[in-house]
Amino acid sequence: MELRDIEIFLALAEELHFGRTADRLHVSQARVSQSIAKQERQIGAPLFARSSRRVELTAIGIQLRDDLSAGYQRILDGTRAAAATARGSTSTLTLGLHGPQAHDCAQVIGLFKARHPEIELRTREIFFTDPFGPLRSGSADVVTSWLPVREPDLTVGPLVVTDPLLLMVAEDHPLTTRDTVGMEDLADWTLPQSAVPVPEYWLQTLVPTHTPGGRPIRRGPKVSTFQEAAAVVAAGDAICLVHGDAARYYQWPGLRYLRPHDAPIGKWALVWPTAGETAAVRALAQAARDAGPRTG
Repeated sequence: MELRDIEIFLALAEELHFGRTADRLHVSQARVSQSIAKQERQIGAPLFARSSRRVELTAIGIQLRDDLSAGYQRILDGTRAAAATARGSTSTLTLGLHGPQAHDCAQVIGLFKARHPEIELRTREIFFTDPFGPLRSGSADVVTSWLPVREPDLTVGPLVVTDPLLLMVAEDHPLTTRDTVGMEDLADWTLPQSAVPVPEYWLQTLVPTHTPGGRPIRRGPKVSTFQEAAAVVAAGDAICLVHGDAARYYQWPGLRYLRPHDAPIGKWALVWPTAGETAAVRALAQAARDAGPRTG
């Protein structure tokens, strides 16, 4: 059994849904089905019981999941630890940041550099369409991410930024004439969504499917960057929940930022691979704790 097939089997064993498994692994649903069918032929027995309504592990599937999980995690931990050791030997630390967050994290970065001049801190931009990929590929040691983060192989560290969420709308949007706006107003308009699959629980922070009162919210244009989201908003094709840094750094013609009276607090934290935690990573996390989060 190939490593990719093991990954597909374990993901499906957790999700119990072919579509969600495909989205999670960034493969087609057909690829998931073909992999499971191949494994079942090799083993000689069904691993999943399928019906039109649900997918369940068979007894043999449960046994295989339990036998494979620990070994698969050891493989991941070993490769990540080796990569972390290799990166640590060069005295560099790569921090992945979204957009202009180097400004919001300036105090954390400055404190870390003052304390550890022997470590070269490199920064690279990451995007909401691939929030955790750089950590898993090894191209970043630590990233900032909005919360919640519920990835079993990642550690969530200290907060670096907290801001109430804002509503980005076109400058002539009807909501701009209101004295107040609230989260229930989202049900009357369309929100943009990620053009590629990202964890649904993570997307819900900015693109919820329902208002706090339970009213459904429509999802519309697919976007890959903040600039694309801003373009569809300025054109009047959608409104968009954003973090507070958008109003600080993206005051563009055609856009307005409104603060819903009941907007939740958006929280950003440092996140890193659990198996890739080095002394440098711990030092950056300590600098973030000592600096405290930037609050909007």
